[in-house]
Amino acid sequence: MFGKTVLAAVVASLALGITPAGAQSDTHTRPQCNADPAEGVNWTGCFKARRMMSGVPLSGAILKRADLNGSDFTGARFQGANLQGANIYRARFHRANLEGADMTKIEGLRADFKGAKMARAKLNKGELQRANFTNADLAGADLSKAELGRAVFVGANLTGANFTSAYLARADFSGSKLDGANFDNAHLLRANFAGTDLSGAKGLTAGQIEFSCGDSDTKLPAGLSASPYWPCNSDN
Repeated sequence: MFGKTVLAAVVASLALGITPAGAQSDTHTRPQCNADPAEGVNWTGCFKARRMMSGVPLSGAILKRADLNGSDFTGARFQGANLQGANIYRARFHRANLEGADMTKIEGLRADFKGAKMARAKLNKGELQRANFTNADLAGADLSKAELGRAVFVGANLTGANFTSAYLARADFSGSKLDGANFDNAHLLRANFAGTDLSGAKGLTAGQIEFSCGDSDTKLPAGLSASPYWPCNSDN
């Protein structure tokens, strides 16, 4: 009797267009979700998690709110693609081309962008905690209001990048290029600038520098002095 009651409730829910709790969304069954990877493909809201997609051509593709978590896009091409609000949790974009891609409000905890080409990409308001941008090219990228706590930017090209009001606590910028990068109102608690040239960065204040981390090789903009707390201890 109980089983029939549950079944009836599920049938009623489906009739009303309601997805029962614990059931997977049917967005991946939409006709466009069955399309092969291609330039300009429309995978809006599609389920593409845990897929092997190395080198796929997705330039100009529409992947708004798509579920891409855990997928491998090594060497894939996303120039000008729309990934607004997509889920890329733990997805891999090693050496992928994301130049000019719109990744506004993307959900990318621990996403891996090692060596990726991301010039002029829009990552504003993204959830990118612990994301790895080692040696990535983010020249002119918009990371304003992004959540980037503990993100890794080691060796990255951040020339002209916009970090306005971004959360960058404990992010690692060691060895990165920051000429023209804008840190206006950015949260830099224990952000690591050891060995980094900040002399051409914009928007930095004495308060931000005081609570960040640096060393004797850190170069600061004119008028700013090294924090008395430098170098930081190893407690992370």
